Amino acid sequence: MKIGIDLGGSHIAIGVVDNKGVILEKVEKRILDKEKKDIINVIENYIVQNTNNFRQKYEITSIGIAIPGTVTDRIVKKSVNLGLENYNIVDNLEERLKLPIKIRNDAKCAAIAESKYGVLKSYSRSLFLTLGTGIGGAVIIDGKLLNTGDLPGCEFGHMIIQKDGEPCKCGKNGCFERYASMKVLKDNLRKQLGLNETTRGQELLDLIRKNKKEDKNYEKINKVIDEYIDYLSIGISNLINIFEPEAIGIGGSFVFFEDVLLEKLKQKILKGNLLFNNRKEIVIETAILNNDAGIIGSVN
Repeated sequence: MKIGIDLGGSHIAIGVVDNKGVILEKVEKRILDKEKKDIINVIENYIVQNTNNFRQKYEITSIGIAIPGTVTDRIVKKSVNLGLENYNIVDNLEERLKLPIKIRNDAKCAAIAESKYGVLKSYSRSLFLTLGTGIGGAVIIDGKLLNTGDLPGCEFGHMIIQKDGEPCKCGKNGCFERYASMKVLKDNLRKQLGLNETTRGQELLDLIRKNKKEDKNYEKINKVIDEYIDYLSIGISNLINIFEPEAIGIGGSFVFFEDVLLEKLKQKILKGNLLFNNRKEIVIETAILNNDAGIIGSVN
């Protein structure tokens, strides 16, 4: 058995994964804003504690960790959403756990899982995007990640789609994720509707689903969604024009909003004069492994 860990911008999930990619048991926690002041200790202590708990029940041979941002074989070079830089997580944890550990960008882990076990397994050439706190991505060719050399590349979320646009945590302005992450959509909905930050994603989704013309917030909700779809379609169409994938998979919290966003996104890409090579249909599917994709992909 292997332990897979999905370390996100606002959560940690740890699961025991068998050789068929099935999660046998899982624990997870939300990373609170106050915990980010001591983020390294929070991460390491949670991983060590739960790994040791699992080792009492399973024979664990190795650990894989999916991490947002730029990572090498052993070091988190930069993870802007976690506030980490040049963090040697592998050495730190191997010293405490005495198990071999490998790390990889979280979007790439999810892409591997969806390509091997999930929604992209029928395609040899595909793109995968994770839409959550930020935007991550990967390119799959013949079942393998696109090799970009010493640096992981495919930082889809940090391509610039707006000149002199909103400042991003990465230090640039106008990045794709500053306009099309799910966090941005949720924050903009809260702002337009006068809701505070404790209003959860499910509550926002319920408001969108119940949205009708006679409702007082109809125009506000539609304005936010239409603007979000505009930006998301620009970014994805750019990627289509470059890579011409057979299919696109989308993971992250976008999957929970599929029924209110996905068809709008497809139609905007197809009919919005965005594609170099026009087509009548486009394959965009939401991830079927949901938030387990990072855990499963981290050990593959």
